[in-house]
Amino acid sequence: MKKTLLALLLSLALSAPGFSAALRAQPDSLRYSDTYLDTVRIDRTFVLNDYPMIAFEYGGSLNRMNFSLAYKQQSFFVPEYFGVSFMRYGKMFGYMPYFGYKVGLYYGHEGYMFKEDKETHTVSTINGATKVVYDVVEMPFLTHMHYDFVHFKLMANVGLYGGYRLRIHRFGARVPEEIAESFLETDRRLDYGLQGGAGFALVFSPLEIHFNAALRYSWATIYDPDYYSPYYYRFAYPFDVMFSAGVCFQLGKRTGKTNKVLRKEAHDLVYPQSSNR
Repeated sequence: MKKTLLALLLSLALSAPGFSAALRAQPDSLRYSDTYLDTVRIDRTFVLNDYPMIAFEYGGSLNRMNFSLAYKQQSFFVPEYFGVSFMRYGKMFGYMPYFGYKVGLYYGHEGYMFKEDKETHTVSTINGATKVVYDVVEMPFLTHMHYDFVHFKLMANVGLYGGYRLRIHRFGARVPEEIAESFLETDRRLDYGLQGGAGFALVFSPLEIHFNAALRYSWATIYDPDYYSPYYYRFAYPFDVMFSAGVCFQLGKRTGKTNKVLRKEAHDLVYPQSSNR
């Protein structure tokens, strides 16, 4: 009976002329026209998650050497550079989403090619070869920096790599047949050095298309420094430029609430007290 009486009194109060007039007398700042409400725009915040990716890349390399002697040489292009890599994005100090790391396994090439000296009209040789190509496998470990937009990103990498020279190919009319495809005891096969580069990507989650250019400078000479003379050391360090394009597959959610966040929100709704401890 009390509830019925209270409901009746409330309905009478709402229908009173004075109450309706009070509602209509709101300040202009609290009232918006239909035209304004139809055109208002609310921007969504673009927030990156921490997520991993796997990439498959293919391209080519531009190869040459840094010799301690003044050889006349020219760069040459080999259209065979490919590999697979893993990238992990994270936030520095918990709020700067511009960093990550990249590790991979790649197959490529190193080498050198001598050209004619315009003054002497001769071409230099090493072990009778005017051109040498190495097949190499490498494992880079790079710091990965990125700046993201909704469907586009800029990237830069820098770090170290380790590798191994699998095969050697010597070219030239004076190359002995027995060493044309064979390493000598004075050749060095272990490879390591510095690598860095930059690129951009087109992003259509969960896929990304990456385009990269990188420099690779070896700290491992290709032969023993005293192979020619025990008194006058000679060095040769590969210096290569790699170009590649690749397809990346996101292994986590790039933006928006992840499953982990949704589970935590659900837990907090069910157990609100435990989340505040």
